[in-house]
Amino acid sequence: MSSVDTQLEELKGEVKSELPADISVTDVTYEGPELVIYTRDPKRFARNGDLVRDLAGTLRKRITVRPDPRALSTPERARERIREVVPEEAGVTDLEFHNDTGEVVIQAERPGMVIGSHGTTLREVTRETGWTPEVVRTPPIESATVSNVRNFLRQEREDRREILERVGRQIHREPLGSEEWVRITTLGSCREVGRASFILSTGETRVLVDCGDRPGSGDRPYLDIPEALGAGANSIDAVVLTHAHLDHSALVPLLYEYGYDGPVYTTEPTRDLMGLLTLDYLDVAESEGRSPPYDSEMVREAIKHTITLEYGDVTDIAPDVKLTLHNAGHVLGSSIAHFHIGDGLYNVAFSGDIHYGDTRLFDGAVNDFPRVETLVLESTYGGRNDYQTDREDAERKLLDTITETAERGGSVVVPTAAAGQAQELMLVFEEAMREGDLPEMPIHLDGMIWEATAIHTTYPEFLRDRLRTRIFDEGDNPFLADVFNRIDGGEDEREDIADGDPAIVLSTSEMVSRGPIQSWLRHFSDDSDSSLLFVGYQAPGTLGHRIQNGHREVALTRGGGGRSETTLAMHVETVDGFSGHADRQGLENFVKTMNPRPEKILCVHGEERAVQDLSSGLYHDHHLRTFAPKNLETFRFR
Repeated sequence: MSSVDTQLEELKGEVKSELPADISVTDVTYEGPELVIYTRDPKRFARNGDLVRDLAGTLRKRITVRPDPRALSTPERARERIREVVPEEAGVTDLEFHNDTGEVVIQAERPGMVIGSHGTTLREVTRETGWTPEVVRTPPIESATVSNVRNFLRQEREDRREILERVGRQIHREPLGSEEWVRITTLGSCREVGRASFILSTGETRVLVDCGDRPGSGDRPYLDIPEALGAGANSIDAVVLTHAHLDHSALVPLLYEYGYDGPVYTTEPTRDLMGLLTLDYLDVAESEGRSPPYDSEMVREAIKHTITLEYGDVTDIAPDVKLTLHNAGHVLGSSIAHFHIGDGLYNVAFSGDIHYGDTRLFDGAVNDFPRVETLVLESTYGGRNDYQTDREDAERKLLDTITETAERGGSVVVPTAAAGQAQELMLVFEEAMREGDLPEMPIHLDGMIWEATAIHTTYPEFLRDRLRTRIFDEGDNPFLADVFNRIDGGEDEREDIADGDPAIVLSTSEMVSRGPIQSWLRHFSDDSDSSLLFVGYQAPGTLGHRIQNGHREVALTRGGGGRSETTLAMHVETVDGFSGHADRQGLENFVKTMNPRPEKILCVHGEERAVQDLSSGLYHDHHLRTFAPKNLETFRFR
């Protein structure tokens, strides 16, 4: 018998000893970080809402209780009782029963009403039917991505369960050695923006944090070194993804091409956005005549291996590593990844990308932690003079620029990230037109923007309270305003819009390096009344950076990979203040008010000047030990 089997037998005995004698335990197993308890008496569990909580506290594990299949009522009877127990106002749209796990997936427009106060309605469902309910939200805007992900995971339940059981055994295995140390190796994004990737190593474990591309280049992280995949893809125990933007997520599916077969930990919206963005990444590569680094099957493998976490949940991901994700304020589902290593040995936080102040979409980044000795901090706007315009002033300048362009008879084309920035702009435009601060005109959404917006409305719990309330109110959902038009007619529709009345066009990609934005530039290039408006960071080497710096003779990609030279006659404007990244002041405030203050800071994910300026400023002004590492450096902390 393996050490994990012995451990499970001991846990089974301990569970039985903690439970009332009339509650049976038929099996105990691990699924990922959770301990799953099977019982013939789920209704008795449900009668006492404190049983699971007390058991989790005693065992210091996340616990899920599932009914033994013999304890279940028939799906027909259960369906009838669930409809009686759950309030009609919850808007239940679907019920799906899974005999293998005893779970019923309840899809509803208002999940909170299915859950009930402190879970009372869920417990009532189990008391009445024996089934364990799982609640998912019915998206207010239909999302093909969310639907496809849910259907795919439903079809792969058996494989996924095997994966989770294997991962669970790996997490709870006996330690292999007695050495205690902590190292971070930089695989990318040092003195550069993009290809974020780091290895967090201990005496027991290797965790890969992010695996992205570098905008405007084919550069990949240094995955082939011995510290990373050089010792074999499965020398990595886990992958943690801070958020879905391609400079952090694009190459996660490549890991499965290389043979990795382990888990990816992230939030649920990040999982869905990763699927959307990486599949588009493949489509763009193909349309431009480039060979993609992996195929769509690897994207599905990444999704199948993803274990989603809620903000604030402390989760075992290895025998000596606990992970907690915290809101980063950057994009939907973005996280600061906090690692607690060993039995109080060391604590490291990776910021991912952060926005410290509140925005229309998100609350600002969390910077309150139990312990942090080292912080790996993004520095995109870390330069000495990288101060963004106040958001109110930025919105005023944005609206003024659009109004002036419309008065000339022109349209405004805005390159934007599909997730986060686009929705922020949509909220600004919707409010301005509703209140008469902007002439009413159509707002065309191209690329993945509409789909990314649908994903935002699927997970309103990750948005600010007031916006969440509006999304729940079908008559007030700002993303469903009549001014928004989803582009689905391809080149013909784009040409008609370019030849028509003034309009606003939001299109991917943000840095003009790929995607439909290049088509819009072809259509508007000779229109001197129209404006190209930058609202986000333009990385060196990208077409957006060159245009922003005065280049007007540009090469644009055509379908099939061809390129054509074009002269831009459009006005080119830049409005700061809409970035999802904290500026220099925001980064300093994040560190200055961080509780507790870290002992060491690694400044990464910024151009060389930015990381060195930020590192120097934090050292001199706040007396912190700071570093501006290069790629392929290793830091030992214990």
